[in-house]
Amino acid sequence: MSELLQAVLDSDEKKDLRILMSVLRQSEKKYLLRNDILNLYGDYCQANQISPACLQSSNLGKLIYYTQEIIQDDTSFCFIIRPQIASQEICRLNDDLSWDEMSVEELLDLRDRLVNRYHPADGDLFEIDFGPFYDYSPIIRDPKNIGKGVQFLNRYLSSKLFADPKQWLESLLNFLRVHSYAGNQLLINPRIQSQQELSTQVKKAIAFLSNYPDDKPYESFQYELQSMGFEPGWGNTTARVRETLEMLDELLDSPAPQTLEAFISRIPMIFKIVLVSAHGWFGQEGVLGRPDTGGQVVYVLDQAKNLDKQLKEDAILAGLEGLNIETKVIILTRLIPNSDGTRCNQRLEKVHGSDNAWILRVLLREFNPNMTQNWISRFEFWPYLETFALDAERELWTELHGRPDLIVGNYSDGNLVAFLLARRMKVTQCNIAHALEKSKYLFSNLYWQDLEDKYHFSLQFTADLLTMNAANFIISSTYQEIVGTNDSVGQYESYKCFTMPDLYHVVNGIELFSPKFNVVPPGVNEGYYFPYTRQEERVKNDCDRITEMLFTLDDPSHIFGHLDNPQKIPLFSMARLDRIKNLTGLAEIFGKSTELQEHCNLILVAGKLRVEESGDGEEREEIVKLYRIIEEYQLQGKIRWLGVRLSKADSGEIYRVIADHRGIFVQPALFEAFGLTILEAMISGLPTFATQFGGPLEIIQDGKNGFYINPTNHEETANKIVKFIQECQTNPDKWLEISANAIERVYSTYTWKIHTTKLLSLSRIYGFWNFISRENREDLLRYIESLFYLIYKPRAQQLLEQHKYR
Repeated sequence: MSELLQAVLDSDEKKDLRILMSVLRQSEKKYLLRNDILNLYGDYCQANQISPACLQSSNLGKLIYYTQEIIQDDTSFCFIIRPQIASQEICRLNDDLSWDEMSVEELLDLRDRLVNRYHPADGDLFEIDFGPFYDYSPIIRDPKNIGKGVQFLNRYLSSKLFADPKQWLESLLNFLRVHSYAGNQLLINPRIQSQQELSTQVKKAIAFLSNYPDDKPYESFQYELQSMGFEPGWGNTTARVRETLEMLDELLDSPAPQTLEAFISRIPMIFKIVLVSAHGWFGQEGVLGRPDTGGQVVYVLDQAKNLDKQLKEDAILAGLEGLNIETKVIILTRLIPNSDGTRCNQRLEKVHGSDNAWILRVLLREFNPNMTQNWISRFEFWPYLETFALDAERELWTELHGRPDLIVGNYSDGNLVAFLLARRMKVTQCNIAHALEKSKYLFSNLYWQDLEDKYHFSLQFTADLLTMNAANFIISSTYQEIVGTNDSVGQYESYKCFTMPDLYHVVNGIELFSPKFNVVPPGVNEGYYFPYTRQEERVKNDCDRITEMLFTLDDPSHIFGHLDNPQKIPLFSMARLDRIKNLTGLAEIFGKSTELQEHCNLILVAGKLRVEESGDGEEREEIVKLYRIIEEYQLQGKIRWLGVRLSKADSGEIYRVIADHRGIFVQPALFEAFGLTILEAMISGLPTFATQFGGPLEIIQDGKNGFYINPTNHEETANKIVKFIQECQTNPDKWLEISANAIERVYSTYTWKIHTTKLLSLSRIYGFWNFISRENREDLLRYIESLFYLIYKPRAQQLLEQHKYR
């Protein structure tokens, strides 16, 4: 991109650049983001009658397109240019049109100066740099392959097996030796002592098994295989055992990535899993819609149930039934004594619909009862996580009768607990962010001191840095969660380099090309969420009750508003009532559009109806705002606002009832990391309009099985919905077409069976990688521990002191 800047300076466009710089100087904004830059350049071109074609094809137009940020200094402009995904260049353009490249350190100093937080006399600010710790690990080259870490890792490991077979086959042999369950050796026994013996005995076992029918149970030939050196774990039938041994035979002779993945994925090494979801109201009834309690709870519960099922299926396929294998999944969360009618005060609760999945709640150590006995906001939770992890470790040893085989963290606080547990228990760690707050709040790192009292971002962003680097592997729901799109920076990408003025500079916060990143989208719970057309599975009384609640029920305690004409098309949305979910923005879109009001009623299922009922500051602000919008746009008779907490069964039926009425689902979030409600609506058969900011871009194929909207552009969003409604009026099959395509999209791509199979495969492969490269991680983990004690813990202690007086 520096060549592009030089090309502009060497051409007639140099004059245009100079004029544009003059326009920039007149701007009140000293820090322009991409949208600001494009708008300013568009206005400049329009004022100078420059054609759109020229705008797109000129070198200056291309330079502007790739520029992510412009920062004005006294005598220069800093251009942060993003020539491709996961890459950036920094150029300083001086007023005399000379330019030079800037280092990351210089950029961070400039950002500090912008907010008057630069103190050169005080010495250098603390720098965090994780770059050197990735020097030993393989690195992906092509940005298109980011998020396909396990595929890359399999190719890398296979090439190592081929290039240095002696060392790597020795590692593979040692890996096969270590597996056992409750004192029972698995896979191979001491009769096999060397790589050569392994190869010979594998071929001998394959020849032996060729004489048996495919469906003969493992127990029929178990002792013959043991005499050859093979213990249980290869399979439950002749065909399964032979197939697994053939994979190993092929791997020993001519390693290939697909063979390595298939073989390692079958190794019985995952029996007990801990899913950490620390904050919020974690329960199975009466919790959704409470502060900090939404999609993550749904995700983790569904994941736990399906992992429980998959672990049992894998144990049976591995031929381990004779060993009385007990698989178990534990969801680790906090116990809330003042549980407000929920079961969040119960230490142990079985997950409905599972054989052996449990919610284990651990009490926070007593400090100030006003804090530890009650719900604590996710923004205030940080001081309690270290002792929570220590106490949870003891509880897990008791419940699991040993250590887990995998620990999965959820959200920033859960990932920190997962790191602390995994480090102490020497277990593979997986991170799932769901959403990183840094992407939600504009300039949240730059102005962290102004936001600290409310959000405590210094703790959250530090925790994110530590845990994303500590994790053995990271699961994201979408590719753009990691590295964004051509036009936008990804959530993890935003941690690559940033400043927390007066606290630290991050010059290299995460290696985006590391194979630890994998895209594994969640599924949707098919027991509760299924197409509206499957009438035989629906309960008529529930359908009638939900229909009445949505359209006609008069219950001022839980429902605001009546509908003058309930027959209009229902425009429906369901989410927490907070700023990011932007339900007030949807109400404003509806209020501004007379055409939408002519065709539709707006129905919202969202949080509380009254300010005094909410303990969350952001929710209270949104409640006040929603009432103001209703009043301002005179929406009485056109809107229903349901302040109810729904069971999963009711939540599923509510989508189907809206579909019965040929309704539309709108997800208007300002940013959505993924969007489980989108999957729920689509599988129910609802045409869905969802935010273009975040994960929905990868769920929906625009115009085919749903639609993108820009919820910040109210007129454009309203027009898109109206256009679809008008198309459906002239062609009634249009609604049915989008509905059917939405259902098919979910079933083909977003099921929990796909998710859990992939997650367990990843766990085994990264467990293998961790085993053979263990010594290379210790220096990284020591560095992370140092940052934890130097930065995180002192700030957590400061917040704990503040909690004394709450």
